[in-house]
Amino acid sequence: MKYRELGTTGLQVSEIGFGAWAIGGSWGRQNETDSLEALETAIDQGVNFIDTAAGYGNGRSERIIGQFLKEREERILVCTKTPPVPGKWPPSPYCRIEERYPEKYLRENLEERLGNLQMEKLDVILLHTWTRAWNDAPEALHTLQKLKSEGLVNLIGISTPEHDQNCVVQLMREGLIDVVQVIYNIFEQEPAAQLLPVAAETGTGIIVRVAFDEGVLTGKYQGNETFGKDDFRSNYFAGDRLARSVDRVEKIRKEFAGTAYTLPQLALKFSLSHPAASTVIPGIRNRDQALQNTTISELPDLDEGMLTKLREHAWNRAFWYGGK
Repeated sequence: MKYRELGTTGLQVSEIGFGAWAIGGSWGRQNETDSLEALETAIDQGVNFIDTAAGYGNGRSERIIGQFLKEREERILVCTKTPPVPGKWPPSPYCRIEERYPEKYLRENLEERLGNLQMEKLDVILLHTWTRAWNDAPEALHTLQKLKSEGLVNLIGISTPEHDQNCVVQLMREGLIDVVQVIYNIFEQEPAAQLLPVAAETGTGIIVRVAFDEGVLTGKYQGNETFGKDDFRSNYFAGDRLARSVDRVEKIRKEFAGTAYTLPQLALKFSLSHPAASTVIPGIRNRDQALQNTTISELPDLDEGMLTKLREHAWNRAFWYGGK
């Protein structure tokens, strides 16, 4: 396993982290034995960074991680996320930050995170969503700064809202956050325009999520799959979205058929290719996935020719002319 510095924090993190959404149960049924085997295998393979959230199984993911880490001696960094008070997700421009992230709520929520993870101090806590409307008066971030000064958390940050990831650029430049979790993959390359360069400039740690575009970039889908109502993918791939995504993945598969890389390897290596990226957190729900994902770290990085070709597969799905 290779390691990178998390921004300029001085912390070394495994470039392949453990995405713990699935072990919370939001991706269909999940066996707890599989979850524990996945964690054990990943840590044995050198992973020292785990990402979870309050909303992953209503704390279930955190509780499994907390119990598991009691049995391990390694220093494992855990990043968790706190949601706003229930309301519009993502927050609308008319949401008031003092109502969605009030100080009393954030303090109580952080205590719950500490309890679930069985920790006295959180390594990283992120606000699970944000709106640009709060940038000029980011009271919730000031609250998190207070919690840092009180010794309850080490690093703070934001998990970007999918529709406006660049909303964090101002916050990074103003030094208000230590870490950002961002979507960056072969299809979603917009962060390379400004967000990632600003992160490098400001020393902000970057955690890359959705490297597989919710699984489709692994090449495992045929385009006609259906998902249960409790499975996140049932909405993400609603309508013809899955079939359209599979068509694009097949183009990547054909173009890179003569190389030594599989589709999952291409996907993770691409998400790690930007120098600002500290770690990528593919979802891992069993031992086999833990082995497959972690061994990718030791493969050679993609050369510039391969990266140039992959950049041509960026997919601006928000625009009608790029939607096919």
